[in-house]
Formats: sequence, C-alpha cells, structure tokens
Amino acid sequence: MKDGFVKVAAVSPDVRVADCDYNSSQIIKGIQRAYDEKCKLVVFPELSVCGYTSGDLLLQRTLIEAAERAVEKIADFCRGKQIFTAVGAPVVICGKLYNCAVAIYDGSIVGIVPKRNVPSYAEFYEGRYFETGDKLDGVNKTVYCGAETEVCSQAVFRCRNMRDFCIGIEICEDMWVAGGPADRLCAAGATVICNLSASDETVGKDDYRRLLVKSASGKCNCAYVYCDCGSGESSTDLVFSAHDMIAENGAILAESEPFGAGYVSSEVDVQKLSSERVRQNTTPSYPLKEVCFDCVEEQTALTRKIEKMPFVPQGDSDRKARCERVFALQAHGLAKRMRHTGCKHLVVGLSGGLDSALALLVMCKAAEIENLDRSCITALTMPCFGTTKRTRSNAEKLARALGVKFNKVDITKTVARHLKDIGHDGVTGDVAFENAQARERTQVLMDYANKSGGLVVGTGDLSELALGWATYNGDHMSMYGVNGSVPKTLVRHLVRYYAECVADAKARRVLEDILDTPVSPELIPAKDGEITQKTEEIVGPYELHDFFLYNIVRWGFSPSKTFRLAKYAFAGDFDDTTIYKWLKTFISRFFAQQFKRSCLPDGPKVGSVDLSPRGGWRMPSDACKSEWIKDLESCDPTKIK
Repeated sequence: MKDGFVKVAAVSPDVRVADCDYNSSQIIKGIQRAYDEKCKLVVFPELSVCGYTSGDLLLQRTLIEAAERAVEKIADFCRGKQIFTAVGAPVVICGKLYNCAVAIYDGSIVGIVPKRNVPSYAEFYEGRYFETGDKLDGVNKTVYCGAETEVCSQAVFRCRNMRDFCIGIEICEDMWVAGGPADRLCAAGATVICNLSASDETVGKDDYRRLLVKSASGKCNCAYVYCDCGSGESSTDLVFSAHDMIAENGAILAESEPFGAGYVSSEVDVQKLSSERVRQNTTPSYPLKEVCFDCVEEQTALTRKIEKMPFVPQGDSDRKARCERVFALQAHGLAKRMRHTGCKHLVVGLSGGLDSALALLVMCKAAEIENLDRSCITALTMPCFGTTKRTRSNAEKLARALGVKFNKVDITKTVARHLKDIGHDGVTGDVAFENAQARERTQVLMDYANKSGGLVVGTGDLSELALGWATYNGDHMSMYGVNGSVPKTLVRHLVRYYAECVADAKARRVLEDILDTPVSPELIPAKDGEITQKTEEIVGPYELHDFFLYNIVRWGFSPSKTFRLAKYAFAGDFDDTTIYKWLKTFISRFFAQQFKRSCLPDGPKVGSVDLSPRGGWRMPSDACKSEWIKDLESCDPTKIK
C-alpha cells in the first residue's frame, strides 16, 4: 500500500447451484489465495454464495438462510485477515429480497450493498425475485448474520489510514446502464469500483464487456475490478465464462480470458487516481456516507508493467500511429501560424542533429499543407568552434535531399570577436564560451528571417526544456517552437518513422546517420574530428529524464515514488545509484531552470505533458526544491542498508 499501490484480485470460484456450503468453501479458497498474494481487496461474482442461476429457488427460505450461513462462515474465516472481501448473496431487508454485495473486513460484515438496476429483459428475470436497491436509500441498518449491519445503498468504504484507498461497489447491470452507481461513488471519493457480475457469454460479448470496463474506469478516473460468474453456473440456457478484469483509468491492467483461470490480480495506484482528480477541477463532488475500516500500511510488491519509455508506445502499429498523429499536430500548428501571419518563408537552424532534423521535416509538411513549394524553407548551418564534419555534412545532405534552400553562415570569426570584446580569452570552455555561440546563431536566424519576411522555427524539445538544457535567449528562443512538447525519446522515433515510412532513399540514408549521431550541442571543440561534448554524459540519459518528467509532472508523484518506479522499470539497465544520481540532477535542474520555461515561444501541445506557461505548467521561477530533495534523500541507496 506504500506509494498508493494496492493489490486487488477478482476470483470466479467453482460453484454448485444452490449448494451454499460448497460455494462458501470455494470462496474461502479464493480469499486465501488472494491473501497469500498480499491482496488488500478481493471481489467475487454476483450471488456467488448460492449461484446466480438458482432461479425460483431464490424464493425459497431454505436457500436464503443457507446463503446467510455461508456468508457468516466466510466472515469467520476472514477474522484476523486485513483483506476487504466482497461476495454476492441474496439478502432479505425490510421484508423484501435484494441482490446484494456483502462487504467483509477482518471478520466483520461492514456493509451490505443492494443492486440498484435489476434487469428483466432477454435472458434475465431478476425482477421476478429482487427489489431495486433504490428502495433502501433511506434504510441505514439491518440485522444480518446475527448482528446489526450497515445497509449501504449509497455509501463508500474508506480506509482510515490510507484515505486514497476508497471502495465503491456496484453489481453487474449497474455498469451497463447510463448514469450507474459508479458515477456517484467516484464523485464521493471512491478510487476503486468493484463490480460483482453475472454476465453470460455470447459471441462478441467479451469485446463489448471489455470496452465497458475500460470506459467505466476511464470516465470515472478509477480502478475497476470486474468479477464474472464462471462455468459452474447452470448451463440450462446460458454459459458463463469467468471473464475477470482489472482496469485503471481506461487501461486494462490484468485480465482472465473467457473460459480461463477465473483468477486475476494486479496492483492499482490509488494515489495516482486521487492526484489526477485533484488536478482536474471538473471532477464532480457528490458526498455520500462513508463506512471506514483500518488497514496496516505495508509495501506492495509490484508485478504490473511500468513502461520505461512512457511517451513511446511499445507496439509497432501503435508507435506508428502515435508518430503520425504527433507529426500532424506539429505541422498543422505551424501551418496555422503561417496562415495567420501571412508568412511564406520559414527559417531553421539545421545542426545535423535530431531536433533540428525533426523541425525541418515538420516544416516540409506544413509547406505542403499550405500548398507552398519547399523552396519557401531555408535551412541555415552555422558552424563554429565545436561543429564536426559529420553533423555539418548531414545538415547539408538532408537539406538537399528534402529540396529546401540551404545556406552556410560561419559564425566562428563573429563569436571570436564578441568574446574578445567582452574580455574572454576565446579558449576557456566556460558558460560564456558556449552560450556566445548559441546566442549568435539565434541572432543570425532572427535577422535572416527578418530580411526575407520569414519565421524562425524553433527546434528545442520538451526534455531539454525540463532540464533547462538551452541557452537563455539563444536556442531557447524562436518565433514558433514545433518541438516544445515533444520529449527526446519520442523525437528519435518521429525521425525514424519519417525515415522508414515517408522519406525517399536519399533522405532515409541521411536520417539514419543522424539517428546514429550522439546527442550534442557541439559548443566545445571536437577532438580528432569527433564529438567531445555528449549531452547524456553531462546531464544524464534522456530515457531516464523522460521517465522522471512523465511521473513527476504528469502524475505528481513524489521523488521517492518515482525512484521506486524507475528502479523497477529499469532493473538490469541502470543500477540504483545511477538512477538516484540522475533523478537528483533532474529535480535540481527542473527547479533552477523554470525561468526559461516562463517565457517560451508559442508552440503546439501534442501530448499529456506540456511545460508551456500558457498551458500545462505554471510554476514560479523562484520555487524551492528543498521538499523534493528531502523526499528523495529519504531513499538514498548509499545510506540505506
């Protein structure tokens, strides 16, 4: 449960119709398995203690009383076990029969939740037996299993010492109707919705059911534990397949395929869900009664997949689709700016690196959208002290292959004169030495664009902005920044996508060499013609920084939680000390460099993380990092044994 992770399970036990004693023993086995796996929540199917397909036997006192004894047996087994258990049972309340979920914790029945939407159509005849749960909205208590018990027709179950762990319960049809209970339960703070279901299997129904579960978890920004009846139910007219699922915010975390094992478990991140609701000010609020329980907080072992590159889809088709969409967003944003300003000429500084290559590719697409010839684009290469033959050559080759204008403006003498003017020896590779080159390049680009009535397109990417790896009023500045919300790990895939799917053979060869070139600002003189200033050796690997950026900015995770996730995701790639070192670098630079992000040029937002001061990130430039560093230092691997 530490860091918001709670392990949950859905279990579809083998049942015998109307054999409550047998069914309770199978449910107990399921509880024990989930408990052994350190689950804090386990969900069973609708009417699981007696069998959903009991038919008119549900009207027999014998079955109803047997079901109550079965629930009592299950509750007794749960005594001393801190695992929240939801089982399905028929329960008589106020003289009427209800299809209920019975919530059990540490041996006590903490609440009874009636089904609100009772279907009586097609193969379902529940209205023949059960009242709808709304009839109990004014009822607070009933006697069940020999004790006074909460009736929770509208209530959530909240863990006192981990308030983000808040459970809401609905039953089968409640998910299939518009405006079901989950909407209100989540508006009341539930981060996990349990659905005790009895959805029979028909051709194609599993796809629709999966879509509903994903949609319910995404719409309500919650974790959704869906538990379906299995093949032990009567096959007189229907077949059930134990199609169990666990979803979180629109994504399936784990699934038991139809006619599969009937058991599924995973960790859900309730802290992330709560943080997202705080961030989204349109999340509704609907206060309901809270039934509280206590749970000892302990670290949950992670088994769910944590993506190393969260900005880059892993499947080839998904990655291609992402690249196509991002590329289109960048190009159409630039095209709109050209249309609005009446600009017919674009200028870019082409270094022979990834970022400027992507910017140029986007410019070519924008020109196409505006029905302009590529001759409207000028690519400038501006060699200076650190420029290598490889990058200079690639810049020219790419410009020629794409059919844009190309020009070289050697700034070496200009920068040398400037350094001399300010009393610099022109040799010491300090910040002034480096930044003078970047600022001169920006001046050349701006003035060249002014001369031709053009627009300077910026090349800096999101990862560089997060780290402040840009010269203030140098490469930090442009007239429109097309890469400003594209992280470095995605830049590489966008360029590769263009090389593989769009470019001709000549352009493809150049782009492939650019992809193989080390990332560098080339502000320090080369050694034997090779790049000496390699960015990732100075500030750290971009795959780590993009991981930090995504988890800290997008989800608001603490540094210690981010460190834990990074260790899990990058196990075998980086050791703990290396991850810790670069995470500390990321936090320090992120806070220190906000002033650069506070005055960014316009540019299109393409993903869920955006550092524009007008869009996704508003942060004071003089905010203190101390609390974040303190949190990270609590898990310093060099001090923890």
